[in-house]
Amino acid sequence: MNKIETFEQFMATTKGAIGINDFLINILIAAILSGVLGFIYVKFGKSLSNRKQFAANFIIITLTTMMIIAIVKSSLALSLGLVGALSIVRFRTAIKEPEELAYMFLSISIGLGMGASQTQITITGFLFIIGVIILRGFINKNVKNGNFFITINTVGTDFSLSKLTGILEKHCMKAELKRIDDENNTINIVLNAEFRRSDDIEGVRNELKSIDENIKISIFEDKGLV
Repeated sequence: MNKIETFEQFMATTKGAIGINDFLINILIAAILSGVLGFIYVKFGKSLSNRKQFAANFIIITLTTMMIIAIVKSSLALSLGLVGALSIVRFRTAIKEPEELAYMFLSISIGLGMGASQTQITITGFLFIIGVIILRGFINKNVKNGNFFITINTVGTDFSLSKLTGILEKHCMKAELKRIDDENNTINIVLNAEFRRSDDIEGVRNELKSIDENIKISIFEDKGLV
């Protein structure tokens, strides 16, 4: 037997194939964990997008990842084929908020762990991370602050970020740009700002209106929905 034949046999050898009963148990656990993750994201997430709609993708991502890992882990040849297949995949929808990426990565991690039959480690790690998220959520809920979300929508004006920065420096203790969309001459900006006093909120509004009286402004306190 020469080295080429030995390598071909190694590539074709199936190792660690998961039984159908174990696979069904693991995929059920993965579905439950991804469902819990979706609930936690809707309850404790801070994303401005539709959290329920985004969380609905977790179960699909988790189960798909698990199925892929369960298949390719049995063969090196399949693993190499997966690399080639994924090289042609392109994601058309950008994830615009870091929190979405974090939860998406956790969803994929569940699928990886369950697909590799690392059930105890996956469940233990998942429960620990969820515990940290819940604890952080309750701590942040009990912290009183003067944080406000500001959304600005303007069309076809000479509005610029330099003007906005000057206004915020004058009236805000701290301001953080969360999101900016510029499409078809329409600018949408989302900010998180901390004001010294309530008069500063009106000051920001008045100065923004002085740039364009048709500008749309929404200011609401960051206390969450519940």
